Amino acid sequence: SILCIHVRKTHVKKVLLTHHRAIRVTLIAMRPLLLAFFAIVVSANQAVAQLAAPNASGVSIGHLHFMVGDPEEHKKIWVGVLGAEVVHAGALEMLKLPGIFIVIGKARTPPTEGSEGSTVNHVGVAVQNLEEIKKKLAAANVGFATDNPRIAIFPDKVRVELAEETTLKVPVAFHHIHLASPDQEKLRAWYVKTFGATAGTRGTFLAAFIPGGEVDFRKSDVAQAPTKGRSLDHIGFEVKGLEAFCQKLAADGITFEMAYRDVPQIGLKIAFLVDPEGTRIELTEGMAGR
Repeated sequence: SILCIHVRKTHVKKVLLTHHRAIRVTLIAMRPLLLAFFAIVVSANQAVAQLAAPNASGVSIGHLHFMVGDPEEHKKIWVGVLGAEVVHAGALEMLKLPGIFIVIGKARTPPTEGSEGSTVNHVGVAVQNLEEIKKKLAAANVGFATDNPRIAIFPDKVRVELAEETTLKVPVAFHHIHLASPDQEKLRAWYVKTFGATAGTRGTFLAAFIPGGEVDFRKSDVAQAPTKGRSLDHIGFEVKGLEAFCQKLAADGITFEMAYRDVPQIGLKIAFLVDPEGTRIELTEGMAGR
């Protein structure tokens, strides 16, 4: 009996050892597939869930801030048609698209005008399927510009360009901010120096590439109106280490419209400045990861 028990124990040990080795061999063989799977999951989550990682200067694309007559009218388009997600920073409601946040405020007085005619002529989003998005926008009573059928005219004359990218991993993501200036080379150089952007081109347009998107530049015959008071009131960049970044800009001679400050009610650190052509820019720290 004792011998039988010993034999059985030995047999069980051999079976367990054989199974253990088989499982180990299987896991080793599957390791590349598992790593690829987790990489895809992480990449997809990052694309949807957060802003781009900052550049060497600590800067990435942050947000667009609209001041309009009826915020709900805009929200229906950004959320209902373009698929933005509603999130909050304290009491501040934001709409999240891959690569950017949209903030829509209620203007105390009607906006002076839309984005066209201001230094920010329009903003752009990338879309997987251009015709499908255009049909959805048309169904939501959104018209299109006569000079460019890919530019949608949102309420309050906000211009939003649709750039088709069929390889996009999400239906809609942020793409670009398009500025207008009589001296586009000089303005691009300012963005490159101030925010550590990379100079380049997109088609025939000069561009300054910042993680999360790009700032493009088109030549205008005359100086355009400042953005403050327009329906697209300002653009925003997220900055890692904002206080030190602001100190550096001040030392370089940059004047702030609003100095660096901590706003605990919304969990953000902020500062405001204006570019040489009149584009109002908010710098934030704390949007990333929301």
